[in-house]
Amino acid sequence: MRRHANNAFQVLLLLLLSGCFLFPYRSGAVEFAAPLEDRAPDRFGISLEVANVYDPGHDIGFALVTGFGLFDYGKIWHQDRPKELCFKVEGALGSTFRPEARTVASLGMLVLYYFDRLATPQIRPYFEAGIGAIYTDFRVEGQGLRINFNPQLGIGAELVQKDDPGSFVTFRMHHLSNGNLFHDNRGVNSLVLQVGRFF
Repeated sequence: MRRHANNAFQVLLLLLLSGCFLFPYRSGAVEFAAPLEDRAPDRFGISLEVANVYDPGHDIGFALVTGFGLFDYGKIWHQDRPKELCFKVEGALGSTFRPEARTVASLGMLVLYYFDRLATPQIRPYFEAGIGAIYTDFRVEGQGLRINFNPQLGIGAELVQKDDPGSFVTFRMHHLSNGNLFHDNRGVNSLVLQVGRFF
């Protein structure tokens, strides 16, 4: 039953990501990005992530330090996209802190969409989804591999301050599994709190 739930999660996330990356978004009600030279500047930052595994069990916790770059989606992929859409690349390094210290490292890419219709002068909410690769120096029973795919879904908000690069907080659903590339493919699911700042 759990294996079917993990596979369903993977399929749903891959369909969502395929739609974000492969099919241009077009709607007369959306204001599209300005010409390339007028699009949002590249932004960089750092964050701290604290995660707790909820499936299987609740006995694994880990923390990561993440560095990232946030780019205008149209600038990177040369597609006609709404100005609220961005592309994020991030790398993370950390360790489990429960039940024992084990290395965790990941590299990923995400699509981030700002809900500017809901924004205030101080808060800019967003949704993000992406996939990457993760190395864990631990394995739960049936996990199979230490290097796995790492789909993620998150919702968060930037905290906007005058004359300040800004900070943010995000809640993510974090999954790792090998996509059935190995006969053992027990997924590991976590909830993540991420707090960070832009430079």
